[in-house]
Amino acid sequence: MDARPNPDLTEIREAINVIDERIVKLIGERQAWVEQAGRLKRDQDEDAVRAPARVDAVISRVRLLAVPAGASPEVVERIYRALIASFVDLELEVHSGESTGP
Repeated sequence: MDARPNPDLTEIREAINVIDERIVKLIGERQAWVEQAGRLKRDQDEDAVRAPARVDAVISRVRLLAVPAGASPEVVERIYRALIASFVDLELEVHSGESTGP
């Protein structure tokens, strides 16, 4: 964390806004890969999209990444479960041919 000692609330909020911009860009990158995966899986059933074993593997991996990053594994897991659920919904749309992306 690149924080100066004793920042005021405005500085904290500005720093959070900068981080949010980076997170949204990364979500956009992840979405592009998810959409590509959805197109590749069109000849498979929806279970290939839902991929519960893959979800479990991702959750385990990000929980391990959380600690050295200074993040709570529980918070990271909850965020990733919401992220994955949203992306599964999007991937199902792409998989079925209903969506072609943004």
